[in-house]
Amino acid sequence: MKLIQEKSWNKALCEEFEKPYFKDLMLFVQSEYAACPQGVFPSPEYIFRAFDVCPLSQVNVVILGQDPYPTKGHAHGLCFSVEEDVRPFPKSLLNIFKEIESDLGQPFPENGSLMPWANQGVLLLNTTLTVREGQPESHARKGWEQFTDIVITKLSEERQGVVYMLWGSKAQEKAKMLNPKANLILQAPHPSPLSAYRGFFGCKHFSQANHYIIQKGRKGIEW
Repeated sequence: MKLIQEKSWNKALCEEFEKPYFKDLMLFVQSEYAACPQGVFPSPEYIFRAFDVCPLSQVNVVILGQDPYPTKGHAHGLCFSVEEDVRPFPKSLLNIFKEIESDLGQPFPENGSLMPWANQGVLLLNTTLTVREGQPESHARKGWEQFTDIVITKLSEERQGVVYMLWGSKAQEKAKMLNPKANLILQAPHPSPLSAYRGFFGCKHFSQANHYIIQKGRKGIEW
């Protein structure tokens, strides 16, 4: 199981990799893959993919989810994203595209991969980075939350003018680590069918994010 390969994130987090909680977490994750080789997601090489495709120095937006999709073939290391050939779209992702259509007037994309977002500086991070098939939150409270707390803290220390989209209660727990004067913090219910109608629809996070980024002199995200 490879750790983060991208140099800027590796440098920022390398001390974390040596801490007892992280070593215990990696032993737990390895034991899960050993016990259920085809039933833990994402595949081991994609656990830290969000970092490897979005260097720390290039982060413009952070979208925080909860844990990976627990459905086989869906999770590939970027929160809410799926590989290009996955049909139908997961319902949370479908609701994200509905909100973009409403907010920006853009049609649905051809596929559900959010890699183009990551390539523009959108860090697509779950608060828990692994999960058992069919068991949401099965790897919660094992150490991932502590690790992603550190990720957010390090990012907040090293980069300002970032838009944080905190969707759902798990993501919103990270708000206390952020400086609202130095960043834009947007909060909404999770886009899942169970909660999207309680305020995710109509939140207009995507237009707000671009307005803020452009004000900072950077190019808006092509959502």
